[in-house]
Amino acid sequence: MKVLITGAAGRIGRALHVRLARDHEVTGLDRVPAPTVDCLGDVADEALLRRALQGVDAVVHAAALHAPQVGLLPDSEFERVNVQATRLLAQVAAGCGVQRLVFTSTTALYGEASTPAGRAGWVDETLLPRPRTIYHRSKLAAEAVLQDCALRLGLAVTVLRMSRCFPEPAPQMATYRLHRGIDARDAAEAHALALEHAQPGFRILLVSGATPFQPEDCEALLADAPAVLRLRAPVLVQAFEQRGWPLPSCIDRVYSPALAMAQLGWQARHGFEAVLAQADAGAPEVLLAPAEAAPRH
Repeated sequence: MKVLITGAAGRIGRALHVRLARDHEVTGLDRVPAPTVDCLGDVADEALLRRALQGVDAVVHAAALHAPQVGLLPDSEFERVNVQATRLLAQVAAGCGVQRLVFTSTTALYGEASTPAGRAGWVDETLLPRPRTIYHRSKLAAEAVLQDCALRLGLAVTVLRMSRCFPEPAPQMATYRLHRGIDARDAAEAHALALEHAQPGFRILLVSGATPFQPEDCEALLADAPAVLRLRAPVLVQAFEQRGWPLPSCIDRVYSPALAMAQLGWQARHGFEAVLAQADAGAPEVLLAPAEAAPRH
């Protein structure tokens, strides 16, 4: 297939480009120059989209404003980039004969719904979002736009609600891979499989690292996470003890990727062991644990 990736200069966009280029002819679009970008400009530029979409079979839409930009940019800019540009992209893509669209969304849009009182949240596609910020609201609105476009325009749309994926201190990142984080390579693989296993209409799938936890663990995870970790993830516990890292006292949510695994045949392969290996190798993907960082002068 010929695939257009929007947001191709970003962290996930680059991972998408690397993965999809193995099997497809890939074109990258972004307003930031990068080796993965062929079409330079704003994703809301209709003329640019029409040029970029010529002969394209599928679109992976990863371009967006993100959480760190909340408060730095007006809410209207989130509406323009995350919602209006998504509508324009879908309309132009359908007009150019594109049949498949994969949208990079976020588990952040669950907002307050992911952390109920008295227990850890068990988060899957059945949970109704309760967004807090303009970022959350704009991503949820973009999903609604795409659902409408799937119905009206005949696009096969898969929304991937992706969990946390950016450099963080090693202990935190390693633990997150058990319940609310994902490696960029695993996220890219999920997008590739969503393109391969496209189906008519609209669907939402949650993608996150493989979790050893079960729904019945939720009360104990919030009250005494170390006890649950010793039961469900003893290898991680041992690794933390060897490094002198404390275990988290509580875990407030678990993202379940079970539906994506079932529908796409996808499996997260880069779990906490990958984080530890990257930390030991000094990879820039993983930040130093606070005790390991050099003091500031």
